[in-house]
Amino acid sequence: MVDIRIVFMGTPEFAVASLQALVENNWPVVAVVTAPDRRQGRGQVLTPSPVKAYAVAHKIPVLQPPNLKAPAFLSQLAAFKANLQVVVAFRMLPEAVWRLPELGTFNLHASLLPDYRGAAPINWAIINGEKKTGVTTFFLQHEIDTGEIILQEKEPIREDDTVGALYHRLMAKGSKLVLKTVEQIAADKVTTTPQKPVTHPKTAPKLYKETCEIDWNKPFSQVFNLVRGLNPYPAAWTTLAKQHCKIFWLKKAALTRAAAPGTMVTDHRQQLWVKCADTWAEITELQLAGKRKMTAAELLRGNPLAHLPGIEDNI
Repeated sequence: MVDIRIVFMGTPEFAVASLQALVENNWPVVAVVTAPDRRQGRGQVLTPSPVKAYAVAHKIPVLQPPNLKAPAFLSQLAAFKANLQVVVAFRMLPEAVWRLPELGTFNLHASLLPDYRGAAPINWAIINGEKKTGVTTFFLQHEIDTGEIILQEKEPIREDDTVGALYHRLMAKGSKLVLKTVEQIAADKVTTTPQKPVTHPKTAPKLYKETCEIDWNKPFSQVFNLVRGLNPYPAAWTTLAKQHCKIFWLKKAALTRAAAPGTMVTDHRQQLWVKCADTWAEITELQLAGKRKMTAAELLRGNPLAHLPGIEDNI
């Protein structure tokens, strides 16, 4: 059995589950590296990352380097004499950092690599209508998300999954895989598999505002997958009565009237429909700019949409 000293690197809630699994199973996490505190909310209060909050509560030393290549940070990191680094939802590491520990640096990625390399693998798996995804641990090397695979676990994607629901299942499954990976490394029983070359890889690039805009010229199935693949964050959006509007849920509707894609129709009481390329969709949960999230019925009770441009009567 190899004596293990771990430096854990991560920032968001997704990473906390893995850190917690290591701590609760008595693996020695000698330090945590996370993002600098950020100002958040209307009051712009300086707020620590979820990983920092957990580390502080458990009296684990925390490093928050603005620059991962800075000599001072590299010196601090080396001083902890860790022989293994575990990375979950963190920045891209320079070689000087990932090569530092004797036993290597491994990453948890929320996809079945080599599919969905990139920043938003959970979102893109749903957006693209995949039926399954999973989690992978792999040793880091020069190109991002390309290192040799240690372990993988599959997870089905349900027809009504949102990215929020799948995120939490993969977070739990990933934490168990991190624990299992550390156990194998400590027992010197790790075998790795090189990632297969992919001619046309499925990628998971960062999401931008334009990525999240709904194109009503697409069929309902693609619009539906985009909406659930961005729910709850960052949320798909469209323009409703000349206002920016986030769409959190919709369903296929039985409306049959002829109309161009993007046409919006309401009964002024409970229902709001929009035409996709092939059929009508009923918007059921949405949020106008500056307003709270609400159902279509709640919106219609307080907003006479018939008097606003771009909304037609359900005649």
